[in-house]
Amino acid sequence: MEDVLDVYQRTFNDDEVLVCMDETSQQQTREIRTPLPTRPGETEKYDFEYERNGVSNLFMLFAPLEGWRHVKVTNRHTRVDWAQLIADLVDVHSPDKKIVLVMDNLNTHKLSSLYAAFEPEKARRIAERLEIHFTPKHGSWLDMAEIEIGVLTRQCLRRRIPDQDTLIKEIAAWEETRNQTAIAVDWRFTTEDARIKLMDY
Repeated sequence: MEDVLDVYQRTFNDDEVLVCMDETSQQQTREIRTPLPTRPGETEKYDFEYERNGVSNLFMLFAPLEGWRHVKVTNRHTRVDWAQLIADLVDVHSPDKKIVLVMDNLNTHKLSSLYAAFEPEKARRIAERLEIHFTPKHGSWLDMAEIEIGVLTRQCLRRRIPDQDTLIKEIAAWEETRNQTAIAVDWRFTTEDARIKLMDY
């Protein structure tokens, strides 16, 4: 915990970027009956029944100091899926910076996953650009990407989304709006705060 909190208090150079990563899933659901049209002053009316239409994995990349985020929608969350996400982060989103990466210690979130997905030379090149810090077990709340997933859920996903194509479009529109306004996080929980708080337990 203190390692992650110390990272959040660091001063970053121009050639470094703090990125937090987390993932969640989203079930797609189709309407069985056509919803009634909305009238002025009334809420939307739709049937409580729906048809399940698969589940998508959502990878959240969030640079909390820069107010930038990217969500990648995939069918699964395997080692190779994670490796391709990190390759995109290194080569597309932050091509000229060292990436200080905060994430949970899931079994797929390992440098060995890069070698499962790419040739050794490419895997090594990507690995050398990363400085990884893992949140502790039962400490996922320390990952600021989890905060951004919560915002995504409240603002975009709390409704019926029928298929993955629609999900990708809706998330892309949400992402663009959030990135245009560069909404960042003002993290205030420090190592000193944690030590005081944990003395109570």
